[in-house]
Amino acid sequence: MTTTARSLASVDGLQRLTIATPDRPLRLDNGRALDHVEIAYETWGKLSPAKDNVVIVCHALTGDQFAASENPVTGRPAWWPTMVGPGKPVDTNRFFVISTNVLGGCMGSTGPASRRPDGHVWGADFPHITVADMVRAQIALLDEMGIDDVFLAIGGSIGGMQVLQWTVQARGRVFAAIPIATAARQSAQNIGFYEVGRQAIMADPNWCDGAYVEQDKRPDRGLAVARMAAHITYVSEPALKRKFDRRLQDREALGFGFDADFQIESYLRHQGQSFVDRFDANSYLYITRAMDYFDLAADHGGQLANAFRGLDTRFCVFSFSSDWHYTPEESRNIVQALNAAGCDVSYVSIETDKGHDAFLLDEPEFEAAITGFIDAIAEARDLPPADEAKAMARGKGKARP
Repeated sequence: MTTTARSLASVDGLQRLTIATPDRPLRLDNGRALDHVEIAYETWGKLSPAKDNVVIVCHALTGDQFAASENPVTGRPAWWPTMVGPGKPVDTNRFFVISTNVLGGCMGSTGPASRRPDGHVWGADFPHITVADMVRAQIALLDEMGIDDVFLAIGGSIGGMQVLQWTVQARGRVFAAIPIATAARQSAQNIGFYEVGRQAIMADPNWCDGAYVEQDKRPDRGLAVARMAAHITYVSEPALKRKFDRRLQDREALGFGFDADFQIESYLRHQGQSFVDRFDANSYLYITRAMDYFDLAADHGGQLANAFRGLDTRFCVFSFSSDWHYTPEESRNIVQALNAAGCDVSYVSIETDKGHDAFLLDEPEFEAAITGFIDAIAEARDLPPADEAKAMARGKGKARP
């Protein structure tokens, strides 16, 4: 890829761009501005000569920019290998795919774990951010890369919130959008669950009022509990029953000082412990709070349809039958608002017992439906079909003008 923007690669191996400087700050919804912002990102595929094949992949709460490749910092595999890659629904033989670590994240983008210009870690002094701020930073990244239009924005959970925000905030720049397992506003129940997690983090003595990095401490126990509580909402009761039910395990397997008698207990403790090794506690506080404040209708007279009026973006909204974190009803509310606004929208509800996390798992019906939608919008945009793109990737085809 050729770009005039300054690309940064630090000792951690992460790719970054500077999107805000003192003479060009990033202004936030809360009225403050950040005058030094770096956004970490990854790309796959090749940008077409017309720059009309760009796909933005927006990650969920605990995700990062490594949707289709191994994370060089944690060693974890790609988090969306069923969706993004050569020959996958988001086919990197056809599309130029960009995934960023969100503003406020902890995998290279500026956030609470980053250092301020004075050298001190931001910690809890980092300004509060919104989903709109995250998208504003992503838009600035594409501006730096010289990319004006997005063929497709796709993402699940808070990634789906970002997708919806992209269509409203970057009007006329997004050809198609796939919001998955998401909502146009955070529910009271989800605010409650995330507040439990935040309180667990802040109750950990090692949180140190958010200054734990400067004091060389880590609120691991609080963060682990927060992850455990949230993870329960990502799966369904039928899936937990099928995988664990009430089965007991080896009594020698210990957790945080008490025996984990049931397999489900050991599973959740493992989820919590593995999470603290790759995530920052303050980032968890900031990102969950951004989710809580998300309400796409708030700036449009409280009417969601008003947010979508005048959009020419083509939408395909996905939900999962057993998702109780972001329910099918919430997806249908988005669809109804899009219909009321006169937008081009399709809706697919996938029958599954895998819960909210189904979009990250092997769901052939889901993958087939997304492939069908992407093929249809690619044809409408006059992009090369899958077979032609595959031939070009092998060097046996000619690029379209």
